[in-house]
Amino acid sequence: MNSSIASQVSKKVDLTRSSVALVREVLGYDELGREVRHWIPAERALTVYVDKRELVTLMTMGGQTELLVLGYLRNQRLLSEVSDIASVQVDWEVGAAVVVTRNGVDEIEARTAQRVVTTGCGQGTVFASLMSEIEQIHLPSDAYIKQDKVVEMVDIIRQHPSIYKKAGSVHACALFSAQAELLQFVEDVGRHNAVDAISGKMWLEGISGNDKILYTTGRLTSEMVIKAAQMGIPILLSRSGTTEMGLALAEQLGISLFSRCSGRHFILLTHSERLQK
Repeated sequence: MNSSIASQVSKKVDLTRSSVALVREVLGYDELGREVRHWIPAERALTVYVDKRELVTLMTMGGQTELLVLGYLRNQRLLSEVSDIASVQVDWEVGAAVVVTRNGVDEIEARTAQRVVTTGCGQGTVFASLMSEIEQIHLPSDAYIKQDKVVEMVDIIRQHPSIYKKAGSVHACALFSAQAELLQFVEDVGRHNAVDAISGKMWLEGISGNDKILYTTGRLTSEMVIKAAQMGIPILLSRSGTTEMGLALAEQLGISLFSRCSGRHFILLTHSERLQK
Protein backbone atom coordinates (compact mmCIF):
# COMPACT_ATOMS: atom_id res chain seq x y z
CA MET A 1 0.00 0.00 0.00
CA ASN A 2 1.47 3.38 -0.98
CA SER A 3 1.75 6.20 1.55
CA SER A 4 -1.11 8.21 0.03
CA ILE A 5 -3.58 5.32 0.27
CA ALA A 6 -2.29 4.41 3.73
CA SER A 7 -2.99 7.98 4.86
CA GLN A 8 -6.53 7.76 3.50
CA VAL A 9 -7.15 4.50 5.34
CA SER A 10 -5.79 5.84 8.62
CA LYS A 11 -7.94 8.99 8.38
CA LYS A 12 -11.35 7.82 7.24
CA VAL A 13 -13.88 10.34 6.02
CA ASP A 14 -17.17 10.31 7.94
CA LEU A 15 -19.91 10.26 5.31
CA THR A 16 -23.68 10.32 5.61
CA ARG A 17 -25.67 8.03 3.33
CA SER A 18 -28.31 10.43 2.09
CA SER A 19 -31.23 9.11 0.09
CA VAL A 20 -33.88 10.95 -1.92
CA ALA A 21 -36.27 10.03 -4.73
CA LEU A 22 -34.47 10.32 -8.08
CA VAL A 23 -37.57 10.37 -10.30
CA ARG A 24 -41.17 11.55 -9.98
CA GLU A 25 -44.33 10.45 -11.75
CA VAL A 26 -46.38 13.27 -13.30
CA LEU A 27 -49.58 13.55 -15.28
CA GLY A 28 -49.49 14.71 -18.90
CA TYR A 29 -51.42 14.51 -22.17
CA ASP A 30 -50.24 13.11 -25.49
CA GLU A 31 -50.82 14.53 -28.97
CA LEU A 32 -54.29 12.93 -29.07
CA GLY A 33 -55.34 14.49 -25.78
CA ARG A 34 -55.09 11.23 -23.88
CA GLU A 35 -54.02 11.26 -20.23
CA VAL A 36 -50.60 9.68 -19.74
CA ARG A 37 -48.37 9.00 -16.76
CA HIS A 38 -44.81 10.16 -17.27
CA TRP A 39 -41.59 9.97 -15.23
CA ILE A 40 -39.25 12.94 -14.85
CA PRO A 41 -35.89 13.10 -13.04
CA ALA A 42 -35.53 15.11 -9.86
CA GLU A 43 -33.57 18.35 -9.84
CA ARG A 44 -32.76 19.99 -6.52
CA ALA A 45 -30.35 22.57 -5.19
CA LEU A 46 -27.52 21.48 -2.89
CA THR A 47 -25.50 24.22 -1.19
CA VAL A 48 -22.02 23.10 -0.18
CA TYR A 49 -20.41 24.59 2.94
CA VAL A 50 -16.73 24.07 3.75
CA ASP A 51 -15.76 24.78 7.35
CA LYS A 52 -18.91 26.93 7.75
CA ARG A 53 -18.12 28.94 4.58
CA GLU A 54 -20.64 28.78 1.72
CA LEU A 55 -18.79 27.51 -1.34
CA VAL A 56 -21.21 26.71 -4.19
CA THR A 57 -24.75 25.60 -4.98
CA LEU A 58 -25.01 22.55 -7.24
CA MET A 59 -28.10 21.44 -9.11
CA THR A 60 -28.36 17.66 -8.84
CA MET A 61 -30.75 14.72 -8.78
CA GLY A 62 -29.37 13.75 -5.39
CA GLY A 63 -27.91 10.32 -6.09
CA GLN A 64 -24.48 9.53 -4.56
CA THR A 65 -24.40 13.07 -3.18
CA GLU A 66 -21.51 12.60 -0.76
CA LEU A 67 -19.31 11.29 -3.60
CA LEU A 68 -20.40 14.25 -5.74
CA VAL A 69 -19.22 16.68 -3.05
CA LEU A 70 -15.90 14.85 -2.65
CA GLY A 71 -15.33 14.84 -6.39
CA TYR A 72 -16.20 18.52 -6.69
CA LEU A 73 -13.61 19.45 -4.04
CA ARG A 74 -11.03 17.23 -5.72
CA ASN A 75 -11.63 18.52 -9.23
CA GLN A 76 -11.52 22.14 -8.05
CA ARG A 77 -8.17 21.32 -6.40
CA LEU A 78 -9.24 22.86 -3.13
CA LEU A 79 -7.76 19.96 -1.16
CA SER A 80 -4.85 17.75 -2.17
CA GLU A 81 -5.76 14.55 -0.29
CA VAL A 82 -9.09 13.00 0.66
CA SER A 83 -7.60 12.44 4.13
CA ASP A 84 -7.69 16.24 4.56
CA ILE A 85 -11.47 15.89 4.95
CA ALA A 86 -12.95 14.85 8.28
CA SER A 87 -16.59 14.56 7.26
CA VAL A 88 -19.25 15.25 4.64
CA GLN A 89 -22.77 15.51 6.04
CA VAL A 90 -25.72 15.88 3.65
CA ASP A 91 -29.14 17.04 4.88
CA TRP A 92 -31.80 17.14 2.17
CA GLU A 93 -34.37 18.75 4.47
CA VAL A 94 -32.37 21.97 4.20
CA GLY A 95 -30.59 21.17 0.91
CA ALA A 96 -27.09 21.44 2.34
CA ALA A 97 -23.82 19.51 2.39
CA VAL A 98 -21.53 20.42 5.27
CA VAL A 99 -17.85 19.63 4.80
CA VAL A 100 -15.47 19.72 7.75
CA THR A 101 -11.75 19.63 6.96
CA ARG A 102 -8.95 18.68 9.29
CA ASN A 103 -6.74 21.70 8.68
CA GLY A 104 -8.79 24.14 6.58
CA VAL A 105 -8.32 25.09 2.93
CA ASP A 106 -5.28 27.22 2.17
CA GLU A 107 -6.18 30.67 0.78
CA ILE A 108 -9.76 29.59 0.11
CA GLU A 109 -10.95 33.20 -0.29
CA ALA A 110 -8.46 34.01 -3.04
CA ARG A 111 -8.72 30.62 -4.74
CA THR A 112 -12.51 30.77 -5.08
CA ALA A 113 -12.90 34.48 -5.74
CA GLN A 114 -13.13 34.21 -9.53
CA ARG A 115 -15.27 31.63 -11.26
CA VAL A 116 -15.71 30.67 -14.90
CA VAL A 117 -19.24 29.57 -15.83
CA THR A 118 -18.84 26.48 -17.99
CA THR A 119 -21.06 24.82 -20.57
CA GLY A 120 -22.00 22.04 -18.15
CA CYS A 121 -25.72 21.34 -17.82
CA GLY A 122 -26.97 23.25 -14.79
CA GLN A 123 -24.18 25.82 -15.21
CA GLY A 124 -21.10 24.14 -13.86
CA THR A 125 -18.33 26.34 -12.49
CA VAL A 126 -14.57 26.11 -12.56
CA PHE A 127 -12.53 28.30 -10.26
CA ALA A 128 -10.31 30.36 -12.57
CA SER A 129 -7.07 29.53 -10.71
CA LEU A 130 -7.54 25.92 -11.79
CA MET A 131 -7.18 26.83 -15.46
CA SER A 132 -3.62 28.01 -14.85
CA GLU A 133 -2.57 24.72 -13.22
CA ILE A 134 -3.32 22.22 -15.98
CA GLU A 135 0.25 22.17 -17.29
CA GLN A 136 1.24 20.37 -14.08
CA ILE A 137 -0.83 17.33 -15.10
CA HIS A 138 1.09 14.39 -16.59
CA LEU A 139 -0.75 11.35 -17.93
CA PRO A 140 0.76 7.92 -18.74
CA SER A 141 2.11 7.67 -22.27
CA ASP A 142 1.85 3.86 -22.34
CA ALA A 143 -1.94 3.64 -21.83
CA TYR A 144 -3.84 1.96 -24.66
CA ILE A 145 -7.24 0.64 -25.65
CA LYS A 146 -8.22 -2.09 -28.12
CA GLN A 147 -10.78 -1.31 -30.78
CA ASP A 148 -13.04 -4.22 -29.85
CA LYS A 149 -13.08 -2.98 -26.25
CA VAL A 150 -14.33 0.44 -27.37
CA VAL A 151 -17.24 -1.26 -29.11
CA GLU A 152 -17.84 -3.49 -26.07
CA MET A 153 -17.99 -0.51 -23.69
CA VAL A 154 -20.50 1.30 -25.88
CA ASP A 155 -22.68 -1.82 -25.96
CA ILE A 156 -22.47 -2.25 -22.17
CA ILE A 157 -23.75 1.29 -21.68
CA ARG A 158 -26.53 0.72 -24.23
CA GLN A 159 -27.82 -2.28 -22.28
CA HIS A 160 -27.22 -0.93 -18.76
CA PRO A 161 -30.37 -0.12 -16.70
CA SER A 162 -30.72 3.64 -16.43
CA ILE A 163 -32.91 6.50 -15.33
CA TYR A 164 -32.54 7.90 -18.85
CA LYS A 165 -34.50 4.97 -20.30
CA LYS A 166 -37.31 5.63 -17.83
CA ALA A 167 -37.39 9.42 -17.61
CA GLY A 168 -34.87 10.94 -20.03
CA SER A 169 -33.35 14.36 -19.34
CA VAL A 170 -30.18 13.10 -17.62
CA HIS A 171 -26.55 12.48 -18.50
CA ALA A 172 -24.47 9.46 -17.56
CA CYS A 173 -20.79 8.90 -16.94
CA ALA A 174 -19.11 5.53 -16.49
CA LEU A 175 -15.70 4.32 -15.40
CA PHE A 176 -14.26 1.29 -17.20
CA SER A 177 -11.14 -0.81 -16.93
CA ALA A 178 -9.08 -1.30 -20.08
CA GLN A 179 -10.68 -4.77 -20.29
CA ALA A 180 -14.16 -3.16 -20.60
CA GLU A 181 -15.23 -3.99 -17.04
CA LEU A 182 -17.82 -1.47 -15.84
CA LEU A 183 -16.54 -0.16 -12.51
CA GLN A 184 -19.00 2.66 -11.81
CA PHE A 185 -22.05 4.18 -13.49
CA VAL A 186 -23.54 7.52 -12.40
CA GLU A 187 -26.44 9.58 -13.79
CA ASP A 188 -27.30 13.18 -12.97
CA VAL A 189 -28.93 16.23 -14.52
CA GLY A 190 -25.47 17.45 -15.53
CA ARG A 191 -22.57 15.41 -16.86
CA HIS A 192 -20.14 17.42 -14.71
CA ASN A 193 -21.98 16.16 -11.59
CA ALA A 194 -21.80 12.57 -12.83
CA VAL A 195 -18.05 12.76 -13.45
CA ASP A 196 -17.48 14.47 -10.08
CA ALA A 197 -19.26 11.58 -8.31
CA ILE A 198 -16.99 9.09 -10.07
CA SER A 199 -13.97 11.22 -9.15
CA GLY A 200 -15.13 11.28 -5.53
CA LYS A 201 -15.33 7.50 -5.36
CA MET A 202 -11.88 7.12 -6.93
CA TRP A 203 -10.45 9.65 -4.46
CA LEU A 204 -12.11 8.02 -1.46
CA GLU A 205 -10.94 4.52 -2.40
CA GLY A 206 -7.50 5.43 -3.75
CA ILE A 207 -8.30 4.18 -7.28
CA SER A 208 -5.76 5.17 -9.95
CA GLY A 209 -7.02 6.46 -13.28
CA ASN A 210 -3.90 5.56 -15.25
CA ASP A 211 -5.40 2.39 -16.74
CA LYS A 212 -9.03 3.50 -16.80
CA ILE A 213 -11.41 4.82 -19.46
CA LEU A 214 -14.10 7.43 -18.83
CA TYR A 215 -17.32 7.32 -20.85
CA THR A 216 -19.91 10.10 -21.02
CA THR A 217 -23.17 10.56 -22.85
CA GLY A 218 -22.48 14.30 -23.01
CA ARG A 219 -20.12 16.43 -25.05
CA LEU A 220 -16.43 16.65 -24.23
CA THR A 221 -15.97 20.27 -23.25
CA SER A 222 -12.84 21.83 -21.75
CA GLU A 223 -14.29 21.21 -18.27
CA MET A 224 -14.77 17.49 -18.90
CA VAL A 225 -11.28 17.10 -20.35
CA ILE A 226 -9.68 18.92 -17.41
CA LYS A 227 -11.58 16.82 -14.89
CA ALA A 228 -10.57 13.58 -16.60
CA ALA A 229 -6.94 14.72 -16.60
CA GLN A 230 -7.06 15.52 -12.89
CA MET A 231 -8.46 12.04 -12.27
CA GLY A 232 -5.44 10.66 -14.13
CA ILE A 233 -7.59 9.17 -16.91
CA PRO A 234 -5.91 9.21 -20.35
CA ILE A 235 -8.81 7.99 -22.54
CA LEU A 236 -12.25 9.61 -22.97
CA LEU A 237 -15.25 8.20 -24.84
CA SER A 238 -18.35 10.22 -25.71
CA ARG A 239 -21.66 9.34 -27.28
CA SER A 240 -21.77 12.99 -28.31
CA GLY A 241 -18.95 15.15 -29.67
CA THR A 242 -16.32 17.60 -28.47
CA THR A 243 -15.79 21.34 -28.51
CA GLU A 244 -12.84 23.22 -29.98
CA MET A 245 -11.33 23.95 -26.56
CA GLY A 246 -11.95 20.41 -25.38
CA LEU A 247 -10.06 19.13 -28.41
CA ALA A 248 -7.15 21.55 -27.91
CA LEU A 249 -6.79 20.66 -24.22
CA ALA A 250 -6.92 16.93 -24.93
CA GLU A 251 -4.11 17.32 -27.44
CA GLN A 252 -2.08 19.38 -24.96
CA LEU A 253 -2.68 17.09 -21.97
CA GLY A 254 -2.15 13.81 -23.79
CA ILE A 255 -5.74 12.53 -23.69
CA SER A 256 -7.24 10.35 -26.42
CA LEU A 257 -10.71 11.61 -27.37
CA PHE A 258 -13.21 9.18 -28.91
CA SER A 259 -16.19 11.10 -30.27
CA ARG A 260 -19.58 9.99 -31.66
CA CYS A 261 -19.35 6.51 -30.15
CA SER A 262 -22.37 4.51 -31.28
CA GLY A 263 -22.57 0.83 -32.18
CA ARG A 264 -19.30 -0.01 -33.90
CA HIS A 265 -18.73 3.57 -35.00
CA PHE A 266 -16.45 6.18 -33.41
CA ILE A 267 -14.16 9.06 -34.38
CA LEU A 268 -10.76 9.15 -32.65
CA LEU A 269 -9.62 12.79 -32.66
CA THR A 270 -6.44 12.95 -30.57
CA HIS A 271 -3.48 10.72 -29.70
CA SER A 272 -4.45 7.89 -32.05
CA GLU A 273 -1.31 5.96 -31.06
CA ARG A 274 -3.25 4.58 -28.07
CA LEU A 275 -5.70 2.63 -30.24
CA GLN A 276 -4.79 -1.01 -30.91
CA LYS A 277 -6.51 -3.20 -33.47
